[in-house]
Amino acid sequence: MKKFFKNQKGFTLVELMITIVIVGILAAVAVPIYTANIKKAKMSECDAALGTVRTALRVYYATNDPSPKYPTAAAGTLVSAVSGLDISAADLAGKYFESSNYTLTSADTFYTLKCTNTDILSTPRTLNELGAFGGGL
Repeated sequence: MKKFFKNQKGFTLVELMITIVIVGILAAVAVPIYTANIKKAKMSECDAALGTVRTALRVYYATNDPSPKYPTAAAGTLVSAVSGLDISAADLAGKYFESSNYTLTSADTFYTLKCTNTDILSTPRTLNELGAFGGGL
């Protein structure tokens, strides 16, 4: 009977437990990183739409004669409601953000674009006339 157990090959219980602990530690580190990267990927849709609106605002600014200026929009005005930008609700509709998530506050020489979605962003994502992004995760 002793010979039978001597020839057995396999892993001991200690080796299996150490492997399980290592896999658990790796999972505990990887899951939060993965979740953060998913949020960043979703936020890139917001950034792309803000960039589209920024381009439309720059075109408006450059073509407004005799002196360049941005359209006037009260705080919280939906971007698709601003005349002269040629941005429709369909242009801003995406998988994670709708056109109602994008608002504009502007006057002659400045603007602030805002993207909000509490399911994805902890604070609103903003973009100003200087090209500076703010908020987000």
